[in-house]
Amino acid sequence: MHMMKTPLITRTGFQKLKDELNQLWYEERPEVTRKVTWAASLGDRSENADYQYNKKRLREIDRRIRYLTRCIENLKVVDYSPEQEGQVFFGAWVEVENDDEEVRRFRIVGYDEIFMDPRYISIDSPMARALLKKGIGDEAIVVTPKGEGYWYINSIEYEKSESI
Repeated sequence: MHMMKTPLITRTGFQKLKDELNQLWYEERPEVTRKVTWAASLGDRSENADYQYNKKRLREIDRRIRYLTRCIENLKVVDYSPEQEGQVFFGAWVEVENDDEEVRRFRIVGYDEIFMDPRYISIDSPMARALLKKGIGDEAIVVTPKGEGYWYINSIEYEKSESI
């Protein structure tokens, strides 16, 4: 089952994608292209491990460049705004607790940035969905394959320094 991804991203996440794209395009790709050209000039390509490896790497780089370019064109950067204070919205750091006194703290971000930090969760996840628009002290019912979980919101914080 393919979930729809909400095309949102934090300012920090967006900058990371742009940095990666620039690094691949301006540094890594020209370097690998040089190696492929050099390896190809040595003659027999079928037995040339260097050539094979760098050709493969070049394909991976190009695939990632296409992906990042598409992301950057389609994503909407969400900056902090004071109206969000006291409620859970995109970009919030939220601390929740359940009846077993299990405490979790995470940041609600876009799908394309959840891999940047282990404390990030997707806006499309059941937890994020249950928490949206709630305030401190509110109860959120999180529906997971294992059943319903009840979580209480302890704190909500936003990174205000991100806005440029």
